Amino acid sequence: MTVARSAQPAVASHRDAVLSFITEQAWLDLACELIPAGQPEAENPLDPDLPGGKEEGIALLLADKLAALGFTVDLKARTPHRLNVIGALAGGGEGPSLILNDHLDTYPAGDWAAWTMTGGHPFRPTRHGDLLYARGTSDTRGNLACTLLAVEAIRAAGVRLKGTLKCVYTADEEKNGPDGSIFLLDECGLEADYTIVCEPTAWTAPDGGWGMGIAIANCGNFLVEVETSGIKTHLWRPDTGINAITKMMELLPQLEQMSFAHTPAPHAGGTPPMVTVLRIAGGVPREMQFTPDSCKAVLGVVGILPGMTRESVMADINAVITGALAADPTLTAEARPFPGALFVDGTGEQEADAEPVRTLRKAYGEVLSGEPKLYRKNAFNDTIRFSERGFKAITFGPGEDGWAPVNESIHIGKAVAATRILALTVMDLLGVEE
Repeated sequence: MTVARSAQPAVASHRDAVLSFITEQAWLDLACELIPAGQPEAENPLDPDLPGGKEEGIALLLADKLAALGFTVDLKARTPHRLNVIGALAGGGEGPSLILNDHLDTYPAGDWAAWTMTGGHPFRPTRHGDLLYARGTSDTRGNLACTLLAVEAIRAAGVRLKGTLKCVYTADEEKNGPDGSIFLLDECGLEADYTIVCEPTAWTAPDGGWGMGIAIANCGNFLVEVETSGIKTHLWRPDTGINAITKMMELLPQLEQMSFAHTPAPHAGGTPPMVTVLRIAGGVPREMQFTPDSCKAVLGVVGILPGMTRESVMADINAVITGALAADPTLTAEARPFPGALFVDGTGEQEADAEPVRTLRKAYGEVLSGEPKLYRKNAFNDTIRFSERGFKAITFGPGEDGWAPVNESIHIGKAVAATRILALTVMDLLGVEE
């Protein structure tokens, strides 16, 4: 009994020290350092036919920070300048292993002049009220700052973990992970008992109330190219040809309104399986005197659920095209997977009362009270790659599922709360040596 009474205050003292270390200013200072690091080189377009980003700058900065915290750090690259960071802090006793994951690349900033909240510079962190603006604040340098600050707080408080903690920061997430999570898992032997990916799961209600969910599953995605063909003619006599662009315009609404064969999941995701048009191209430079005889469109298939496959998605799309061909004898069209695109599966759901969901839910209640909502995240993140390989992986972070094209932001209060939740989760899941 004496041991139990003397141990409990020490544990409480550790928790108080960790939580008090995590302040708004501490998160802001770290986030404002990480957000612009290595940019704009780390911009990484999804387009398979365009060059990827270079995450080297931010990776080297994080490697130094983890080493200063006592982590053993390894840098892994499948492609030059695309470094992945694996930091490991060995446990001092019997305990599980946990990966805290985030990614180093961002999606492109687009037109810098459109970034009105950061003075025309997308990588200049700028605060307005409760929000911090810049590319990468929500997806996902601001979330990354939460993972690192949580670790800093644990180390500063002198906490000795029983289990092993790994901070894994990946390249190439925006392109579905070939140079990042897929490479680390399939070629480098990365593994752990549990994985928490700190990506956007936060929400704000119409009345201003807010919280953060736990994504216990993810939807998948796929890129498909559709081409219509026509008969070229002079622009003065369009009635003598078949305009491929016009035919594409008639076909695309049918594809946007189509349904995919699927089995509903317990948590369905933000959108049902559906098509969205991402690119369209027709006509040839120096041939404006002629109507186009070819038009190509790139479709994004999103909301993919478990059981849907590349073959089933293509079959559903081809069925729509076959129906359109039967209805219009002048239509010529075909669909194919977009060259270089990966098919991303929807994942199965982690159990609400199993680890690591259970411990994260407990920490959430301690910091914010109440229960976090459990849901299926519509977007890709590296959680999918861990889940595909049988690891217990979930997503949790203060960014919101908005993915703003410009003026991206993150709520500072949510970031501080998420950092505290992550720190408590790490200690409770891995165990603390008394």
